[in-house]
Amino acid sequence: MKGILGRKVEMTQVFTANGKLIPVTVIEVQQNTILQVKTLESNGYNATQLGVFDKRENLVNKPDLGQFKKANSVPKRFVKEIRNMGGYEVGSQITASDVFQTGQYVDVTGISKGKGFAGAIKRHNYSRGPMAHGSGYHRGIGSMGAIINRIFKSKKMAGHMGDAKRTIQNLEVISINNNIVMVKGSIPGPNKAYVIIKENVKGLKSAEAAKLLVRNTKPAAEAKVEEVVEVEVAPVVADAVQETVITETPTEEAGE
Repeated sequence: MKGILGRKVEMTQVFTANGKLIPVTVIEVQQNTILQVKTLESNGYNATQLGVFDKRENLVNKPDLGQFKKANSVPKRFVKEIRNMGGYEVGSQITASDVFQTGQYVDVTGISKGKGFAGAIKRHNYSRGPMAHGSGYHRGIGSMGAIINRIFKSKKMAGHMGDAKRTIQNLEVISINNNIVMVKGSIPGPNKAYVIIKENVKGLKSAEAAKLLVRNTKPAAEAKVEEVVEVEVAPVVADAVQETVITETPTEEAGE
């Protein structure tokens, strides 16, 4: 399993050599630092801990600061472990081009947008009742189950919608250019949200994914990934990347 950490910038679009429009999400992937390598003998499982985006020392507690110094690294804002990722040394740097290549399929994990408190119809796609003719039931939650003076666990009810960990699978890597990675389609979270890009767990290859995921009229044997025209990142994308530089303020500590 391979992976890297990044930050969502925005969505835009690119064109293939035959003029086909492809919606893509722009992800800023700076150099990731290997902070810790965990092994089965020492920790009970195999994993590699990555960190990205620098952070001021006065915003880090002493235990975490000691871990960063052990890896000869400045404090990092976004730190995550990727299971079963090996072959790296503590303190080394990796980039997106070291892990992935154009045409590869990946899984992207992030925190979805929070939508606040929502009813059962919006949150779980329930059907509503009649809206007229004297009906006493419109947008209610419906039956609570058997009459045993309690509600069963896992009953879908109104509550906090969104703001949950979500993974979008089998997204094609359209291009890798310096610190910019473009993947086909949308990914979870708002702009400037941190994401984890990992090798697709289902193991689909380019030709297989093209047959399963891309709508086309080519025979299965001839299905292949579309060639993408080399395009420069639009000015609006470059500006968005510059805007993602975080102004360090003490008030950000509470949100981490």
